[in-house]
Amino acid sequence: MCRGHFDDNTARFYSACVVEALAYLHSKHLVYRDLKPENLLLDEKGYIKLVDFGFAKPVRTKTWTFCGTPEYVAPEIIRNKGHDRSVDYWALGILIFELLAGVPPFTTLHPMKTYTIILKGIEHIEFPRYVSRHGTSIIKRLCRDNPAERLGYQRGGADDIRKHK
Repeated sequence: MCRGHFDDNTARFYSACVVEALAYLHSKHLVYRDLKPENLLLDEKGYIKLVDFGFAKPVRTKTWTFCGTPEYVAPEIIRNKGHDRSVDYWALGILIFELLAGVPPFTTLHPMKTYTIILKGIEHIEFPRYVSRHGTSIIKRLCRDNPAERLGYQRGGADDIRKHK
């Protein structure tokens, strides 16, 4: 069920706020690991603030803790292959999908089924027609199965996300 969705410009603004928060955390070697709409608040000027740092963790190489909200968990967490800040970029892609479509792309009533769908990949998800090609592009580039291929995790870092249309 769609709870409503944002237009491209609104989703872009809110996503940009999240990118700045994640870039700051990552510069301090912190991985957030629980990005979802429920953990975003608006300040008095309309900017997004991250809250609930219960799953945040200092990570310089990898960690193996299984945590996060099922719809937002990255494949490497499900596979228990170890993870780092790349999981936050995956979750950003899921958040952008939810902002634009009104629901997350991987949703079932049972977490284990949700994990199975996540492991199949974003390429198997049908995007609503009203999600623009730029929105579809950034989501697919953030939700790559291979963490090294994710937008934001490559050489250009968060600037690659900032430069995306």
